[in-house]
Amino acid sequence: MKKHPSHQQGLLELPGTPAIPAAGQTAGIDEAGRGCLAGPVVAGAVILPPEYDLPGLADSKACTARQRDLLAPRIKKSALAWGLGIVWPDRIDRINILQATFEAMSMAVRHLRITPQILLVDGNKVIPEPALAPQWLRAHGDTLPLQRAIVGGDAAEPAISAASILAKTCRDTLMTSLDKRWPGYGFAIHKGYGTKEHYEALRRLGPCPQHRLTFRGVCKDCTVEQEQGCLL
Repeated sequence: MKKHPSHQQGLLELPGTPAIPAAGQTAGIDEAGRGCLAGPVVAGAVILPPEYDLPGLADSKACTARQRDLLAPRIKKSALAWGLGIVWPDRIDRINILQATFEAMSMAVRHLRITPQILLVDGNKVIPEPALAPQWLRAHGDTLPLQRAIVGGDAAEPAISAASILAKTCRDTLMTSLDKRWPGYGFAIHKGYGTKEHYEALRRLGPCPQHRLTFRGVCKDCTVEQEQGCLL
């Protein structure tokens, strides 16, 4: 399999590296829900057209829920390609949250209908070849793309901002649906994050099948706990 070199530093910290290809060949990638106690981790991948300008486009964390809900369909309509990847709690518990995040990102890339030349990944880590290659081969051929990790990319790169919004809105919709199937935890409100109300519900009800049993604070009887949080 042919490979391009990958980089783990932020984009602006790589003097002398090749120029980023024109928009349309570049996919922005971000995730939502990595630090949650319950529900899936969801990743988005988006390829935007050249000179893309969507008023209000920003990192999903800087937008209100209403703003995200308004932006998401506009992104889907105007993007050259977009994809989503979802990894559920049972899989997260088996392979750990970092590997699950990479798997979700790889799935999102596979669902792009256009093959990108470069992946811009929010955070300080690119997608490892063992996670990316199986998904990439199913849709995009045998030459893996160049990757760059960008710390703070969700606020700096429009394609990553768009991916962030698609991932977040998809996950919020899923958590609202899960709230109806497993009432009492408040999934529709806190979306699976470790709020005071969520911890109180866990103490009262115990975990449900949508909880990540290897996460600290979810299961008192678990002997192995994963670190929570998000890619930088």
